[in-house]
This record gives sequence, structure tokens and C-alpha cells, in this order.
Amino acid sequence: MIHLENISKVYPNGTEALKNISLDINKGEFVFIVGASGAGKSTFLKLLIREEKATFGKIRVNGFDLMRIRKGKIPYLRRTMGVVFQDFRLIEKMSVYDNIAFAMRAIGSSEKSIRKRVPYVIEMVGLKGKEKCRPNELSGGEQQRVSLARAIVNNPKMIIADEPTGNIDPKMSHEIMKKLVEINKRGTTVIIVTHEHDLVKEFGGRIIIINNGEIERDEILPTKYHPSDMEVAEK
Repeated sequence: MIHLENISKVYPNGTEALKNISLDINKGEFVFIVGASGAGKSTFLKLLIREEKATFGKIRVNGFDLMRIRKGKIPYLRRTMGVVFQDFRLIEKMSVYDNIAFAMRAIGSSEKSIRKRVPYVIEMVGLKGKEKCRPNELSGGEQQRVSLARAIVNNPKMIIADEPTGNIDPKMSHEIMKKLVEINKRGTTVIIVTHEHDLVKEFGGRIIIINNGEIERDEILPTKYHPSDMEVAEK
């Protein structure tokens, strides 16, 4: 699903953000990318969604060669993934329903499919009754749930979450993390970029620590949270 081989990223100002990184992430994994500010984890994320291009090495994501991909093919790459941004990136003039429906309309889904799917994911993330609200009428945690719903509405192969708990309170952080675990249990690969070690310790999974642009550690930690079969089925 993700293959990086000797990847380096050097910015025009000479900053070497990533240094000769090699790793594989397989289908269905639950992965934390952990590191302090400036460690290189944000650059790592940008390479995966092709906001940036690596300077050296080989990188393949969901069957796409990101070193050779043409600009016109990048939207097709991004259709294979859902991205949850730290700053939400919601469209302020649109309602909750329309923010989520927008992601389906962007790939040409029928209105019939949208009317069926959008209410389902709204309920799934716990926002039933908020369909007509605009982002400025929601709390930070609720906006993050809209961002999550938008990321999953097209049933992507992979969810990439950039500091998904960075702008919300601890209780809501746990709720967002539980949703991501439940999504992963249904087979979706989940990659979470974070600096919050407490959440990593609680939710476990594969932990890749990036320090000064290099992989410092890559290990599996046990999880303290196990969704019930009922939770996974209902969601």
C-alpha cells in the first residue's frame, strides 16, 4: 500500500527534512507517525498525499508512483485516501451535510448515492441533528468530526489524519481516536501523524518515531482500547 525506499526531501532553502527513509505500510495497519515539531513528520504526510515531491528515492502509494506521477493524475491518487486535517479545512459557507456531500460530488457520485451515504456517516460520527449547521456554529470537536466524516464518506482505502486531536479537548480527542480505531477494524488503513505520546500509549498499534528527519524507532505497541464487535458493526 505504501512503499518508501531511500526517500530524502531537501527544500529549496537547503533544509533536509527527511533523510534516506525506507519503510512499508501494509493494507489494514494502524500506524502512528510520531515526532516533535520540526522532526519531519509533516513532510512525510505531504509526500504521501503528493503536496510535496521527494528529492531522492522511490515512493509508491496505493499503486501510484509518486516520483513519476503526472499532475493530472494526482486527484486520482487522492481519491484512494481520506485526509483529516488539523485545521479542519471545512467550507464555511456550507452546512455539515454539504461539506460532506461535496467530497462525493467531487468524484461524480449520484445525488441518490449522496442522499443515502451522507446521513449514514453523519450518524456514524455522532453528528445527527447537526446536518444544517455551518462550521462556525460547531465546537472544535464537532468540526473535527465533520472533517472525519468527509474523509471516510467515499470509502477510501486509507485514512491519513494530521494531528487530529491537536485543536480539541482531551475528551473529544479520545472520541475521535475511538472512531479511527473502529474504522481501522473494518479494514481501512489508518495513519495518524501526532506528537501526543499519551494517546499513542493508550491506543497502541505500529509506532514510527521520526527524529531529525530519520526513523529513530519502528515498533508495535499493545492497545488498551478494544472496540466491541457491536461498536464496529454499528459504525
